Amino acid sequence: MSKVWLVTGSASGLGRDIVEVACASGHKVLATARNTDPLAELCEQYGENIFTTQLDVTNEAQAQAAVALAVERFGRLDVLVNNAGYGDVRPFEETSSADFKTLVDTVFYGVVNLTRAALPIMRTQRSGTIMQISSVGGRLATAGSASYHAAKWAVSGFTESLAQETAPFGVKVVALEPAAIRTNWGTRATQQRPAIMPDYEPSVGAAIKSMEGLWGNEPIDPARIAQIVLRLADAGQVPAHLLIGTSACDYYAMVEAHRSSEAERWRDISHSADFNAGPIPPVPAA
Repeated sequence: MSKVWLVTGSASGLGRDIVEVACASGHKVLATARNTDPLAELCEQYGENIFTTQLDVTNEAQAQAAVALAVERFGRLDVLVNNAGYGDVRPFEETSSADFKTLVDTVFYGVVNLTRAALPIMRTQRSGTIMQISSVGGRLATAGSASYHAAKWAVSGFTESLAQETAPFGVKVVALEPAAIRTNWGTRATQQRPAIMPDYEPSVGAAIKSMEGLWGNEPIDPARIAQIVLRLADAGQVPAHLLIGTSACDYYAMVEAHRSSEAERWRDISHSADFNAGPIPPVPAA
């Protein structure tokens, strides 16, 4: 059965792949981006199955208008894919308040704005799927990406809570959490960065070198993610969180093992806050 999709950040990379696979499968897609010119080829190829509109996801009025346009054009809205976003790799101390806020506005509040606009439609329909293209960086964090991780962790919490709220009336919500995808995300995240302060070379500098070492060899195929998104759109159930890629699963398992070990090491301190606890124990030795 043909469904109606709205995809943000669809001019390039993963977003474009998602639009293309949805159109090729016979679905109707409202493809949105700040600049829709790169979508002209898909419009030519898929004709009435695709319609485009410019969208700044940080603008709540534009988000409302985009959802209204999808319904006006195609009659309903079945699938929302919140894909728009970017990264910024530099030490937190060297990130201006304006740059930090701009990233969070796009990566987190962009998701909130589109979801807020789409949810009343889906609730009335008693059906729909909302997919957040998040990141394994919404479950763990590395040096040099404080604003990005703050936003993605917010997306994770938002998604988990919302999924519980909407389940009774048939709206499914899932955060897809990939590790490194073979797109130009990494190069864009680091290409504008100034030289970092020497004090941050051992942490942020090392993280940047690790990222640069992956360029062109990222293990995750965006076309295969698009196929997974297509499957999820037709699924009877979805998880609140879905790790994407073997590397994402491996990173998460490693971090969870460390967290579990750390929690056990500090367990006595944690428990000592209770009213019926004994004396506060000493802090574990370094």
